Amino acid sequence: MLMIFDCDGVLVDSEPLSCRIDAEVLTACGVPYTADAVAREFTGVSIKDQISRIESERGIRLPEDFTERLNRTLFARFETDLKPTEGVREAILSLPYPRCVASSSIPERIALSLRVTGLSDLFDDIFSSTQVARGKPAPDLFLHAARRMSTAPDHCLVVEDSIAGVQAATAAGMRVIGFTGGGHCGPDHGEKLRQAGATNVIGRMVDLQAAVQGSL
Repeated sequence: MLMIFDCDGVLVDSEPLSCRIDAEVLTACGVPYTADAVAREFTGVSIKDQISRIESERGIRLPEDFTERLNRTLFARFETDLKPTEGVREAILSLPYPRCVASSSIPERIALSLRVTGLSDLFDDIFSSTQVARGKPAPDLFLHAARRMSTAPDHCLVVEDSIAGVQAATAAGMRVIGFTGGGHCGPDHGEKLRQAGATNVIGRMVDLQAAVQGSL
């Protein structure tokens, strides 16, 4: 079996920080957003799809350097403020399966997140939505990861915190454990993940091993 982990909100508790910075940069560009609105609308969505949706819905064009501005600010804050999800390293090391990361973030952000939180050594490979035509909730990224890791989709188990991610893994024919331990998750988030297709939901990484065994 192959374990596939999302990064933001699963391996690292980055969503509150990244949503706040995203909202700040959008607002500075003349497109007002709150951190809560960014979290609600774009958690688990690639930056390319986020930009496309904002421009379409608001009938505007974001500055050409929007992504560069956002990443420059975000990466600087990650270097100083980003923390791993509590207990995640121990939880992953308790599982005897090959594992990889499949994230909507760009490769540079994934690598930075894993480096500053001391998790880089845990994974056999890293996959980004930039490598496929469609990001989550389409199944493309998870199917790409499975192919690259030489594993059939029905032998993959995904750990995801976002509705889009759970939908993507389900569409790929994979089982999904929903995770609600991130700082961005509200009290009803677990039920939303179940409705999206998660077969099990946990709120603490200490419960991951039992959830994996229960999903086999």
